[in-house]
Amino acid sequence: MKRMFIHSIAAFEEEFKLESASTLKVFRALTDASLAQEVAPGYRTLGELAWHIVTTYREMLSRIGLHFEASDEHTPQPTTAQGLVQGYEQAAQAAAEAIRTQWTDASLVETSDLYGEPWPNGLTLHILINHEVHHRAQMTILMRQAGLTVPGVYGPSKEEWGPAGE
Repeated sequence: MKRMFIHSIAAFEEEFKLESASTLKVFRALTDASLAQEVAPGYRTLGELAWHIVTTYREMLSRIGLHFEASDEHTPQPTTAQGLVQGYEQAAQAAAEAIRTQWTDASLVETSDLYGEPWPNGLTLHILINHEVHHRAQMTILMRQAGLTVPGVYGPSKEEWGPAGE
């Protein structure tokens, strides 16, 4: 199977801008009370999923030589929804800035050892975005279980359809 990967910094910035904005919409819809919602005992809570998205930036991108300040898996999870929003904004902005300033398009075809395999850096960026989309989707299920209104991401959500969409 051929894996997709990002071929230019400009292409990354364009896709990342859209996906990051969508993730922020989801994070901003969280409430402090909703952070404890879990699909079943022993699974990640809504707050833990959000924090996992935040900490993955530094965890994954530091493995491929990018340097920036952001929370990592050892940083305590914020206890408020606003703290998660702030953590996400800081990590996403710092990661995007590091990619923009520390790499060129040629850097995207260089390979780095990720989890025991050689990945082109452009593949890593593609997987980073897909990872975020995957966990963001999981968050929306937990948000509905917590009684929150889920914002539309790739079009209107059920809550945004209104009477015309039923």
